[in-house]
Amino acid sequence: MKRLYQYFFRGLIAILPVGLTVYVFYLFVFWIDSMAMRVIRPVIGDFYLPGLGIVLSLALIVGVGFLVSQPFTARLMSWVELPFTNLPVVKSIYSSLKSFADFFAPHQNDSQQVVILRMPGHEMSIVGLVTRQNMQGLPAGMAQGDPVAVYLPMGYMIGGYTLFVPRSWIEPIEMSVEEAMRSTLIAWMAANRTDSS
Repeated sequence: MKRLYQYFFRGLIAILPVGLTVYVFYLFVFWIDSMAMRVIRPVIGDFYLPGLGIVLSLALIVGVGFLVSQPFTARLMSWVELPFTNLPVVKSIYSSLKSFADFFAPHQNDSQQVVILRMPGHEMSIVGLVTRQNMQGLPAGMAQGDPVAVYLPMGYMIGGYTLFVPRSWIEPIEMSVEEAMRSTLIAWMAANRTDSS
């Protein structure tokens, strides 16, 4: 009976991540498809192909991405952002989300760096993300000793801390921001594939 329980839980652990991932992906695809079809239904009428809404949504996102990458759209975007950057409460939410999204945007940015944080005299190491290489634009009291801002995300994305530490305390590591955030999300429990082979 004990072995039967072991087989059951091993099977459950094997199936659960795949099943939940497929289910969440299905819900997301269904939601995107239905939302897109509500918008384009007046144009195309009753014509429908499965996944047409998703294809059109992706095309729209790529098109918007192309437009905002052009130099002439910078002024237009500033006008679009005007209400979001001036209303008191909306400004705080919008600027925070925009800064967070810009941090993960696929462009060359020296601040996008995964580091190991080690305090001198301590053996403990913490993986963090450098979010500021300099303190320009921050209050003068924060700029003493050439510090850098290091964000320490908590497991399962329930929060995190930003530390301002001396540059000598950090050591860059060969890892992308996406990999570091994904590993932090699951508390670094995933096995390294190179080690298991």
